[in-house]
Amino acid sequence: MANILVVDDERGIRDLLSEILNDEGHSVDLAENAAQARTARAGNGYDLVLLDIWMPDTDGVSLLKEWAAAGTLTMPVIMMSGHATIDTAVEATRIGALAFLEKPITLQKLLKAVEQGLARNAARQAAPPISVIQPPSDPVFSQLPAVLSAMADAGPHAHQGFDLDRPLREARDGFEKAYFEFHLAREGGSMTRVAEKTGLERTHLYRKLRQLGVDLGRSKRGFQ
Repeated sequence: MANILVVDDERGIRDLLSEILNDEGHSVDLAENAAQARTARAGNGYDLVLLDIWMPDTDGVSLLKEWAAAGTLTMPVIMMSGHATIDTAVEATRIGALAFLEKPITLQKLLKAVEQGLARNAARQAAPPISVIQPPSDPVFSQLPAVLSAMADAGPHAHQGFDLDRPLREARDGFEKAYFEFHLAREGGSMTRVAEKTGLERTHLYRKLRQLGVDLGRSKRGFQ
C-alpha cells in the first residue's frame, strides 16, 4: 500500500481518483488547491503525488518549483491537465515531474503511470545514498554517459566544452543542445532516426530543437 496525494480543484476528479486508488489498496489524501497541498506535504511523506496544473490559487507547475527549491520534491509527481501545452509539459518534466497525464484520464493510463511512479519511488529508496546531484530522468539525461563517451572518442573536433559553473537550468540547456547536435550529425540530419534514437516524437523534437537554437543546416555537415 502506498500513500498518495491527489491535488485537483475539481471535486469530481478528486473523488474519482480517490475511489480508483483506494480500490487498488492505496491510502489517499485529497487537496483542492496549492495551499492545502502545501499543508499536506509538510505533514506527510508521500510515495506519489498526482498534481493538477491549472488551479485557482497557485498553478501546479509553480507548486512543483516550490517543492524543488525547498528540497521537498522527494517523491514522484505526475502532472495532470486538460489544457496544458507541450511547452508546459516539458517545463514540468524539467523541474522534476515524472510524467504528464492529459484529461480526461483513462483508467489504463492512470494505473500505468501510478505503477511506474511507485516503482521509481521504491527504487530510489532502495538505492544507496550518493553525493552528487542527479538530474531529472528523461530520454536526454538517461543517455548522458554514452553520449559523453562517444564525444570523447570522436577526438578533438567533437562538440565539447560544457561550462559546469552555471545554474543547473542553463547547464542542462547547454548539454541538451550538444546532445541533439551530436545525434543529428551522426544520423546525417535525419529527424526520423534522431526521434527514434532519443525517444521523442517528431513534433516534440522539432519544438525542442527550435527552443535550443539548434542549427539544422549545420547538423547535416557534421561538427566543425
